[in-house]
Amino acid sequence: MGQVAEIDETRPGGATPVTPAPDPTPGRLVPATTLRPPPQRVPELAHLDLKRLRTYRRTLLEEELRTSYWRRLIQARRDLLRADSMLGDRIALADALTEQRGTVGRQVILSLHPDGGMPILPHLPELWASGAAGIDDEAKAKLFTKLSSAESVLSSYREALHKRLDRATAELVARYHEDPSACLVALDAGR
Repeated sequence: MGQVAEIDETRPGGATPVTPAPDPTPGRLVPATTLRPPPQRVPELAHLDLKRLRTYRRTLLEEELRTSYWRRLIQARRDLLRADSMLGDRIALADALTEQRGTVGRQVILSLHPDGGMPILPHLPELWASGAAGIDDEAKAKLFTKLSSAESVLSSYREALHKRLDRATAELVARYHEDPSACLVALDAGR
């Protein structure tokens, strides 16, 4: 007789047991965690000690915030260009910037001005600053294409950052699983 566990269908993959499964032996419960395989190490990160792994992960998080910031700026610039409103038209501006978007993505606290560093595309500040007022339709179309291209590059870069961040997190989880006391080192660093 196999073990059965209740599955949380709302979680990605839907295969994470959320309640203990009954044991074939009456009166005894088997914890659901015994059904989950242990976290796997990421071989490409094995050369990093725990401190350097945490620093690497933190650097990835900061880079993701910076990339997301520039991506949001480019998207806003493109939305404003698409709105094709007169300079100073506050209603059109509000409509362009409050366009309803899905809430499927992850939710994070966004910083308005990420610290330091240049954007990954060196021409982003100039692209952001380029004026759209008083230019003809052909120039607007070219600007829109450049903005869309930059947004696409930033999205691809951000996706790659997420994959690297996922691997760094998986490596940390695997190390903490192997040695739970390693989690406590992070607490000492704040003192």
